[in-house]
Amino acid sequence: MLHSLVRRHALPPSTQLRCVFFSTGTSVSSSGTTASPDPHFMVEYLVNTCGFSADDASKVSKSLPCFQSTEKPDAVLGFFRSHGFDGANLRKIISWKPGFLCRDVENSLAPKFKILRDMGLSESDIANVVLRHPNILYLDAQNALLPRLKVWESLFGSREILLRNLRGYNRFLTTSIENVVRPNLNFLQDECGIPEDRVSHVIKGHPGFIVQNPESLRALVDRAEGLGVPRGSGMFLWILDVLQGVSTEKFEAQLKLMNNFGLSNSDFIAAIKKFPRFLLLSIELLQRKMEFLVNVVGISPSDVALRPVPLVLCLEKRLIP
Repeated sequence: MLHSLVRRHALPPSTQLRCVFFSTGTSVSSSGTTASPDPHFMVEYLVNTCGFSADDASKVSKSLPCFQSTEKPDAVLGFFRSHGFDGANLRKIISWKPGFLCRDVENSLAPKFKILRDMGLSESDIANVVLRHPNILYLDAQNALLPRLKVWESLFGSREILLRNLRGYNRFLTTSIENVVRPNLNFLQDECGIPEDRVSHVIKGHPGFIVQNPESLRALVDRAEGLGVPRGSGMFLWILDVLQGVSTEKFEAQLKLMNNFGLSNSDFIAAIKKFPRFLLLSIELLQRKMEFLVNVVGISPSDVALRPVPLVLCLEKRLIP
């Protein structure tokens, strides 16, 4: 297989000559050890086989183990190209971890791609998944990648949802199940009393919520309780999910803004308990929407607090029309 891959993506004659020089341009010292090849040839190899600029190739080569033959790099490049990686994406992978060029295709790379293919991903999907979750290439196929995929399939409730999240930009797959995911699940269910189905519902749309540091999750729970939201509240988990993306500084700025419109602190907290997602708005956008609703439409600030859903509607496309 390796030989066919290399033949399929044969190097131009000039590069073949360099490869010969690369593999033979080493010297054996009196102690019998083989000296590393000239790093200039590593730069030249990256320029001619991957399309790197000379400057970028020089930077990448500094992290690249000196290899005595181009057999493995040629096979790796051929493998990636045969799976739909074009020049730019190929350079992205190599720049991220130059050591991939020295990986064994049959024993290291191919099994991971097979697992993803068996999950139901197309070749183009696999290329996108690897580019978005490049750490997949470092996971052991049978002992790490496959077990994690099975756990996440169970958490999402279906393979379809798993594949949808894999195609997205959610970087969840390389998070430790035992050290992060399970402790967070146990904390939410056992200590916070949140039903499993409710936790699962949040995870399906936002897997990043459950892969945060366990200490960070506990801090979010403290913040929510500090707002007067009890753990048994039906909105508690949704408020945690939103607070994960809202810093304390931003929260204080939003509170001050709403105070300026006449809302009391308790009104602001009441609005959060009803529909917390408006906290994800920028300060500027929140101000524009409040100015429109209060100053233009004439809605009282207290009514906005009672019905905060309009705050998340698009100003130009929904609210104004």
